Amino acid sequence: MATTSSKSKFIDALRNLFGLKNGESGKGLPDYFEKVRTEEQANESVDRGVSLVPISQIAGSVGRYKDFDAQFRPKGYDTDERSESILAAMRKGRSLPPIGLYKIKDNYYILDGHHRYSAAKKLGHSHINASVIELLPSKDSFENRLYRERSDFKDRFGLPQAPKLTELGQYRHLAEQITEHHAYLDSQPGKAFSEAEAAADWHRTIYLPLKALIETSGLVKSFAKRTVDDLYLYISLHQWKYAKARQYGIGVDRLIPKDMEEFRDKMAQHSKQEYPEMRREINAFILLNVEGRHDEKIMNKLYNLPEVREVHSVNGAVDIIIRVQLTRDLLTSDAELISQFMQTTIRQWTGVVSTQTLLPGVSMIKDR
Repeated sequence: MATTSSKSKFIDALRNLFGLKNGESGKGLPDYFEKVRTEEQANESVDRGVSLVPISQIAGSVGRYKDFDAQFRPKGYDTDERSESILAAMRKGRSLPPIGLYKIKDNYYILDGHHRYSAAKKLGHSHINASVIELLPSKDSFENRLYRERSDFKDRFGLPQAPKLTELGQYRHLAEQITEHHAYLDSQPGKAFSEAEAAADWHRTIYLPLKALIETSGLVKSFAKRTVDDLYLYISLHQWKYAKARQYGIGVDRLIPKDMEEFRDKMAQHSKQEYPEMRREINAFILLNVEGRHDEKIMNKLYNLPEVREVHSVNGAVDIIIRVQLTRDLLTSDAELISQFMQTTIRQWTGVVSTQTLLPGVSMIKDR
């Protein structure tokens, strides 16, 4: 990792990387850029090479910012011959040199290639090819320590992107998974794998499939301030490392085996579009005792609940029997889901004296 510790050396490094002559850029650096760089104490630079960068993450400009408006369009845009020639080349699919960017945390700033960026944005491109130098934040803050951990993890294993965790000290668990997976790959007949190759295989065949299952489940909506990657770590640790006995989540083991390599083999049988969802339907029968004068009103209210599939008025020890169908993610217990449903609906109603919930054990249903 090559580093520089001063602003002038950093600017010189950028000029050399992007082939700019001294004085061609860097005049009158925008206050916003300099403010971010100073606040983050971002002086250590790393050459990230050439990659596709999301246009939505390009937040500013360095150097020729006065020649462009707030939308990064060249001033005099409609008559700018260079812009029009670049647009024409892009429309024809011609290969153009990568633009020059530097990165501070998750944002990028343009040093060279404003016209190419402007044209790509006008054409609706989502990404643009760019040479990137990253400035690593050194200010001592929780956010920056976490960012450095993520960056170190990504660099160690040569991954294009690293999972975004929200707690310090957790990337070691992901590193352990890669190390274990590396050992597994090396134990199989055939070629030997480098650490980077093993990490890439883990990323493609284990991390991304489980992440996709979690994303489609909508589970992250139940955990404020947590990311899908936080849930990946939680689920994978509890399935593959701790293997704790639990009373919740019946069905998790069928979807996510307790062995990481078994999960990999199982996911290899599916395309991404065919991954099973981390959700299941449960049926429950609820027996209600109600006050007679509220009987009809409660029957109608029950019928109007979308979760209620059947409503029956009966004679005997109970007054009403209903069948409800609820959908839960695989980490939520049936009892928790049913309790939440009851507390927010039926048990709030006037006239309901008591309820009893029955969960089927084995069901036999005839097709009509």
